[in-house]
Amino acid sequence: MAGGHHHHSTHICEVCGLKKDDRQMVPGITVRHNIQDMIAKAKPDWKQDGFTCISCLNRFRTEYARSQMEAERGELSALEQEVIKSLHANESVVEDMNAEFDKNLSFGDRLADQVAAVGGSWGFVIGFGLVLTIWVVINTVILMSKAFDPYPFILLNLFLSMLAAIQAPIIMMSQNRSAVRDRIQAESDFKVNLKAEIEVRALTEKIDQLLHNQWMRLMEIQQIQMEMLEDLTARRGQ
Repeated sequence: MAGGHHHHSTHICEVCGLKKDDRQMVPGITVRHNIQDMIAKAKPDWKQDGFTCISCLNRFRTEYARSQMEAERGELSALEQEVIKSLHANESVVEDMNAEFDKNLSFGDRLADQVAAVGGSWGFVIGFGLVLTIWVVINTVILMSKAFDPYPFILLNLFLSMLAAIQAPIIMMSQNRSAVRDRIQAESDFKVNLKAEIEVRALTEKIDQLLHNQWMRLMEIQQIQMEMLEDLTARRGQ
């Protein structure tokens, strides 16, 4: 009946130092490289040509899977912070440009802008129309033969010509400055859009790389879980 008994040898675990049956041992050379590095950091005297018990190996497998998930969360947090910083930087570029342009305006520039704003409003059109109507009524109906500017209102035409001669160049100065402002704004928008496009491309590449790394980590963790299940099944079968 002695032939019915199975003899199993024993080995010493390179991690915990305990002597265990070879059914509970795994050759160090068959351990995954990443987990080998983790064991070597924890146990500098660990050797690949030795043996590691399944309990110690599963402990390092679990620790490795946990470290991979923590690294994934850290990468996501860093990516979110980079997006926030990029958006904040783009906003500040536009605001600084407008403030710098307004700060360099002279008194004449501001006065020209005000004249152009008033001359191009409905209030000015309506008010000036009332003045012309009153002028015509006074010189035709009220004063009649004593009118200071009788028909065809030569004095009024002179004032209108003088007003147009003065108002036109002032409005043109304001329009030229508006064109300069628009050109600077367009250049700033182009720079911001170009920067945003470059950052979006960079972030897209980082996200693709992150997804690839997540997929690789997930596959590795699943493989580790399968190895742990296979070890557990083998132990139960023995």
